[in-house]
Amino acid sequence: MEVLEEGQVEDPVFPEELPMELEEGPGYCLGIGPLLSYGRFLCSGIGKATNYYNSIYGDIVRVWIKGEETILISKSSAAFHVMKHGHYNSRFGSKLGLECVGMNENGLIFNNNTSIWTVVRPFFIKALSGPIITLATEICAKATIANLERLDQVTNEVGNVNALMLMRLIMMETSNRLFLRMPMDEYKMVHKIQKYFDAWQTLLLKPDIYFKISWLYKKYQKEAQNLREEIENLVEKKRQMLHSAETLDKNMDFASQLIFAQNWGDLTKENVDQCILEILIAAPDSLSVSVFFMLMLIANHPGVEAQLLDEIHNVLGDRDIQSDDIPKLKVVENFIYESIRYQPVVDFVMRKALADDVIEGYHVKKGTNIILNLGRMHKLEFFPKPNEFTLKNFEKPVPYRYFQPFGSGPRACAGKYISMVMMKSILVTLLKRYRVQTVRGQCLESLQKNNDLSIHPKETQSCLEMVFLPRSVENCKASKRTELNGL
Repeated sequence: MEVLEEGQVEDPVFPEELPMELEEGPGYCLGIGPLLSYGRFLCSGIGKATNYYNSIYGDIVRVWIKGEETILISKSSAAFHVMKHGHYNSRFGSKLGLECVGMNENGLIFNNNTSIWTVVRPFFIKALSGPIITLATEICAKATIANLERLDQVTNEVGNVNALMLMRLIMMETSNRLFLRMPMDEYKMVHKIQKYFDAWQTLLLKPDIYFKISWLYKKYQKEAQNLREEIENLVEKKRQMLHSAETLDKNMDFASQLIFAQNWGDLTKENVDQCILEILIAAPDSLSVSVFFMLMLIANHPGVEAQLLDEIHNVLGDRDIQSDDIPKLKVVENFIYESIRYQPVVDFVMRKALADDVIEGYHVKKGTNIILNLGRMHKLEFFPKPNEFTLKNFEKPVPYRYFQPFGSGPRACAGKYISMVMMKSILVTLLKRYRVQTVRGQCLESLQKNNDLSIHPKETQSCLEMVFLPRSVENCKASKRTELNGL
């Protein structure tokens, strides 16, 4: 026992602080609270319901989905903690709903079987990084040019362009040429992808009793099956092509790697088909909407457009974009970052705790659902003008933890690098050729949107149309106006 000297005061000993139970959120109220919170998620959509509860109760909130405790997080430190730890590698959703769309313990995006997910993820990482990023710049630019030359296919009788469909066709052609390389009807495939996505987000959180009534879910199951069958046919044709090929060097791509992995017994046919489906739907589903939102922002912010054009001219001159230009386009990069911060498409991440944990002093039990509200987080911390669209928000380097558009950690978006390359390539190629304007003064803020599994514009609106003015014609008109003013 240590003897204290005269005048010495013994340091106080405090018991170790125990984690608290999270109580912020709607009350249980004899089970009524869980029913009401689950009902809100079903009726208003995941994203909208998450924003609702975070705005009322704070940055860390407890609700219930399907009777399971679910924590909604919009605080950067807590979100970063979840993303960096491996015991949050799983996602959550209706097993029966995921089975309907082929994602239950299959593919990558919502595969909750971590052993299978661990096997398939390296194929995605390899396909979406390394040398293919250099190739993506050229392929994306060529796909953009080709679709701009066929602009009449997405132009109505008064000359307005369906800009969202244009972006989807560009993304579809690019994805096919990068990952599958098989002849397809891109227009037909885009429509099937839209139906598949609608089925996915409709069925993701449905209660088990919903799947007892066949007429409720069969429509969505059929729409998902239509795309799955289309992919199966394309993969079978790819398999036959590989079998008859004299050399494989020119035919090796993402699909080829998966097919050979199946031949070696590493993957099943179902794994192969679903992985190819998921890599083909990612860009036409989310990136296309992101670039569409960016075009609307450019149309409504001529000062930003001028900054973009200045950099494009200084870096590229009169030629088209090349892979070496990508890291030099800093203004374009900051514009993309600010666009997806201000108006994200995917604004939350769904996870499940695979072990007991403590987050911000709160006890999190194994099996707890987690929703990281990244869209709200990006408007609460660090940025000088969080509720405005301005490139000033990225004038200074942004600490990693405050800006997570692609997530981070073991389950970060596998395509985060190639996504930036594709968006830069499309924007630069398009802006060199066209000036974009909204119809009837529409703006992004007034655009009606659904916020469920992701944020998408309601596609019945005419404001999805834009006016594309060729730069050469526009410059000629400007010259004529100058001449007339001088007379």
